[in-house]
Amino acid sequence: MNRIALVSAITLLLLTGCGTSTSIDEFRVSTKELELKGNEQIVVMGRRHSGEYETEPGFIDCIGDKLANNGLIKVMPEQEFLDGFYPWFEPRTAPLGLKRMGAALNDPLIGNRIRQLGIRYMIWVDGKTETSEKTGAMSCALSPAGGGCFGFTSWDKYSNYEAIIWDLKQLDEKGRVTVDSKGSSYVFAVGAPIPLIAQVQSGACEGIGKRLQGFFITQNTGP
Repeated sequence: MNRIALVSAITLLLLTGCGTSTSIDEFRVSTKELELKGNEQIVVMGRRHSGEYETEPGFIDCIGDKLANNGLIKVMPEQEFLDGFYPWFEPRTAPLGLKRMGAALNDPLIGNRIRQLGIRYMIWVDGKTETSEKTGAMSCALSPAGGGCFGFTSWDKYSNYEAIIWDLKQLDEKGRVTVDSKGSSYVFAVGAPIPLIAQVQSGACEGIGKRLQGFFITQNTGP
């Protein structure tokens, strides 16, 4: 890419930015909001089918923070739950369906602990964020007079996640939220590299977290 073409590309990017597009779908078994009583709370869990695949823990934490809505909804951190129930929710032993969850709750060691902690709802999140191969090229060099880079690269990111709400008291599914988010990121340089990074995963977290909030009746923490 010659300098004139690169400068033209930079100008276009500055005008258009590197925005993301996010689409969200939801399914509800009932239009009635889900209520949390007393010490009842929610835990958000990421699917971990094997040692080579897991929904990113940082993304699960992000959803939990969004769902908690500044403390209006009680959400147990995923790692705290995993530590307290080891090894029953590790990849090889975690219940992936309601039938297996029901069997797990019939085990006094698990069922009694779930009830003592007031875990009423479990939200399973499955999915991941993928990055395409970079296109373009960039070179950097040093000289006695200084150094710098010249070039342009870009790549795309795509996030796809689904959250499923289980009611552990009634042992049924209450709804699902699916989110798709995609965007393009760029790095260009005429001297110092300048990145324009699309916040794809954070957009997916914001979208799915806000929709999950809408399933629950928030608690009044005021005076």
